[in-house]
Amino acid sequence: MNFNGKVAVVTGGGSGIGKATAKELVKLGAKVVINGRREQVLLDAAREIDPTGESVYAIAGDIRQRDTSTIIAKETVDRFGGIDVLISSTGIFKPTPFLEHTEDDFNAYVDTITKGTFFIAQAVIPEMIKRGGGAIVNVGSMWATQAIGATPSSAYSAAMAGRHALTRNLAIEFAGEQIRVNTVAPAIVETPVYHSFVPQEQLRSVLDSFNTFHPLGRIGQPQDMVSAILFLASDEASWITGAILPVDGGVTAGKH
Repeated sequence: MNFNGKVAVVTGGGSGIGKATAKELVKLGAKVVINGRREQVLLDAAREIDPTGESVYAIAGDIRQRDTSTIIAKETVDRFGGIDVLISSTGIFKPTPFLEHTEDDFNAYVDTITKGTFFIAQAVIPEMIKRGGGAIVNVGSMWATQAIGATPSSAYSAAMAGRHALTRNLAIEFAGEQIRVNTVAPAIVETPVYHSFVPQEQLRSVLDSFNTFHPLGRIGQPQDMVSAILFLASDEASWITGAILPVDGGVTAGKH
């Protein structure tokens, strides 16, 4: 895959799947803007991705706020001349029983995942139209379509279902502008999100306990997702839009 001359925006680019995707995009020739809320984490990620700073630019800001998306689009165009690719990789995840969810919990999921997908797309699509097209790849979730008893996640699932729905709506609405919109839907992938609710000393054993949950016998790694994301963002996928691609070790294929 070749991303020479392409400009990409990666939200949630400071860690996990977003960071891994941004790193690979730079290796493949793209100029990349990464966004996240934690400024120091974002700056550290940018230095790791490209120590020269020539191919990566960090914009700290809360994607839950509409103005952040406006700023990202403007600064990306000012710095790199346009936008060709958007990767929406923001997310929060903490299994919580339905009756224990608060209104603040629910709003946090919807704002971070659904609004954080909606408004950044709204900000960058006009710039993609100017370039004659583009590609959007959202990082969705198995939980958007599957309920897992061991991880009650109603608010997260509802927000991710919104991300999946936006994928198909935008794919149809902007197909005529040659803007493709797709989503990858992972199962359990080893990223820092699990640090927020699993004690450090238990993290390895907890994650390993989910290996057999996946028919292919292991949990996912960020690179598993990166390969799928970059394919959908590349010209090799030029006839694919509106797809929700399971990248889940076989979990959603059937009972295991």
